[in-house]
Amino acid sequence: MISHIRTDPKSNLIGSFWMVLAMLGFALEDALIKSVAIAMPVWQVLVFFGTGGAMLFALWALVTGTPLLHADVLSRPMKVRALFEVLGRLFYVLALAMTPLSSATVILQATPLVVVAGAALFFGETVGWRRWSAILLGMMGVVIIIQPTGESFSILSLLAVAGMLGFAGRDLASRAAPATLSTQTLGFYGFLSIVVAGLGYQFWEAAPAVGISAGSVTYLARAVAMGVIAYAALMKAMRTGEVSAVTPFRYTRLLFGIGMGMALFNERPDQSVWLGSALIVLSGLYILWRGRPHQS
Repeated sequence: MISHIRTDPKSNLIGSFWMVLAMLGFALEDALIKSVAIAMPVWQVLVFFGTGGAMLFALWALVTGTPLLHADVLSRPMKVRALFEVLGRLFYVLALAMTPLSSATVILQATPLVVVAGAALFFGETVGWRRWSAILLGMMGVVIIIQPTGESFSILSLLAVAGMLGFAGRDLASRAAPATLSTQTLGFYGFLSIVVAGLGYQFWEAAPAVGISAGSVTYLARAVAMGVIAYAALMKAMRTGEVSAVTPFRYTRLLFGIGMGMALFNERPDQSVWLGSALIVLSGLYILWRGRPHQS
């Protein structure tokens, strides 16, 4: 099979650059959302963020002549994807608003581990005992971070775990989504799901809408822009170099998230966060290595 993706060292270097740029963009998006959630109800943040992202993807579809209305949008995988998108976005934004940015970012890095486990359970993909062991080790890292039996345990720390599981479910459902649906279509309806999450959470939060200041508008606009730029950079990375070469750089998001938490929100990660981070990253890298061609 002939691939259109270049795999020379220079292409891998360029692809790695795009991946680092994407992770920086996502980390900035998280920090901006956390900042604006201080002055605005979470449901309102979700509604405005989702609306902005949906509008940009709709514009992208318009420019490229991609239809957004398609019968496959109502397929079962898309409905499941929308449900997990709602859950993932809602709980992760709640985690950003109510817990340290550093710990929420670290827990999110366990998403690929859950995706690999889900692919084995729901799609019949072969996962040997070594990779199952790595998955369990990574989950131990999550447990170490939230410290469920420690005196400092907070139920709020489970918000990031719920968000991570939601994103993993979304990614698995995306694999089953009809191939007829474009990236623009998936992005558009994904951001519409965020709007639905915000409107639904409004009834639970029972907080009135607040006046939107110029600062909040700026933060939200930048968050949407960072999200779209990061998404585009991620697609560029995956199409430039070898997957095995560029994917490990996903974990730079962890460094960016911890760094921004410390610099912008005066967070000081404790030993459990550093240890849990190490286990999650090592597990993810090992699973990636075992998944290379010619590895059993």
